[in-house]
Amino acid sequence: MLRLLFTIGLLFLFGCQANSETTREIEMYNGVGDMVGTATLTEHPDGVEIKLKVEGLSPGFHGIHIHELPKCEGPDFKSAGNHLNPDGKEHGLLHPKGPHLGDLPNIEADGSGQVDVELMVAEATLLEGKKSLLRDEGTSLIITEGQDDGMSQPSGNSGARLICGEIKRKAGDKSTESPTDPTESDREQKEE
Repeated sequence: MLRLLFTIGLLFLFGCQANSETTREIEMYNGVGDMVGTATLTEHPDGVEIKLKVEGLSPGFHGIHIHELPKCEGPDFKSAGNHLNPDGKEHGLLHPKGPHLGDLPNIEADGSGQVDVELMVAEATLLEGKKSLLRDEGTSLIITEGQDDGMSQPSGNSGARLICGEIKRKAGDKSTESPTDPTESDREQKEE
């Protein structure tokens, strides 16, 4: 009996550890530091699923992107750097030489400014690797004031950054990285 309880306890601990590696819940904040929602990221075979619930947006379409650094310093969130782009591609889901790994489909806020949507970051992972959202110190999830046009360089002409959430390995981690220059070619960007 004792052996059975010990085995069940170990399985529970390993199950919790695996879950923490493949799921992250992040808090989303506006430019003045108010929490306006959450995003739950879950590892899947074809990418990372994001279940997003936020409020406080104007009704209509908004751009949403994964950015290269886990720094959400308001009010403009420029501290998050550029879109996550480990392959040095052009911006835009519609661009023939794109997209950035961090480019996502636009989201739509309802008449009360709320969003409740599921998105997929294709080819991304929460595990180790070049396309990990937790690579180095992590990344961030940012929602913009307007919709992304899917083509304009370097970021889709979607306006100001309104809402940000930090995607980090551990809560409380502070990023020390600096943003890249989106006008550099991938040869000039940090070596992988």
